[in-house]
Amino acid sequence: MHSLTFGKDLHNSKLFFSSKELCKILSCYSLGVSRGSWKDYAINFKNNEANFFMFKHSLASPDCILTKSKKFKRNEFIFKLKLKNEKRNNSKQIDDLLIILKRNHFKII
Repeated sequence: MHSLTFGKDLHNSKLFFSSKELCKILSCYSLGVSRGSWKDYAINFKNNEANFFMFKHSLASPDCILTKSKKFKRNEFIFKLKLKNEKRNNSKQIDDLLIILKRNHFKII
């Protein structure tokens, strides 16, 4: 078993979702769970990228990947949404992508 130590190497070295962004993502995720679209999620943080994966099944590939990445020369963030079997959507605002995500999983019966 490995222990996690907090040293100079781990401090502020990774990109994270803000609390407001994470609240919006989890709100959208909870709608998908209540509709039966998703059952699991995962979050991955890298130096210049943060990913939120939404899964229909725990052992399957992700149905949806929401990515926050940082531009190198500017202090701007780009959000990307990749739905299964579809092209990517890019935006500077996370709300634009969450509207697409909510609209995509809206079903009329």
